[in-house]
Amino acid sequence: MNALYYPLAVVAGLGITLQTTLNGQLAKGVGGDSVAAALFSFTAGAVCLGIYSMIRGGIVTSLVAIPSQPLWSLLGGVLGSCALLSYVILAPKIGLSALLGLAIAGQITSSLVIDHFGLMGAVERPVSLIKVGGTIVMLMGLAVALFADRLSSLPQLSAS
Repeated sequence: MNALYYPLAVVAGLGITLQTTLNGQLAKGVGGDSVAAALFSFTAGAVCLGIYSMIRGGIVTSLVAIPSQPLWSLLGGVLGSCALLSYVILAPKIGLSALLGLAIAGQITSSLVIDHFGLMGAVERPVSLIKVGGTIVMLMGLAVALFADRLSSLPQLSAS
């Protein structure tokens, strides 16, 4: 496996954080309309992808193949737009670290299930106990990150 893929994945994660922050600012700029902000953001992304696809070539071949694809395979765009909208709505309510920590917990948990069973055409990659243990440790870390402020305000036990 190419070692370059790992830092690229980290950069993608940084991009999601920046995207969430920028979309929140966009929502404020359009009068607090989260749906409009998500629409404008998705439109800008779609235009960029369209330009990139045309530069690469083969867009016509790809478009011709779309009708033969199962309808469920197009749900990625629907899910992506729902995720973007939820990020715009939730970020100001629960904060970026809570939002993205919880989102990552959902992604890791669901990806383990998809990998293990090879769902939706994914390559089957059996999940080991060590991966499940790592996920549990990550979830415990998330719980500490989410509740640390509340836990630190609890009365302290004295040693006397």
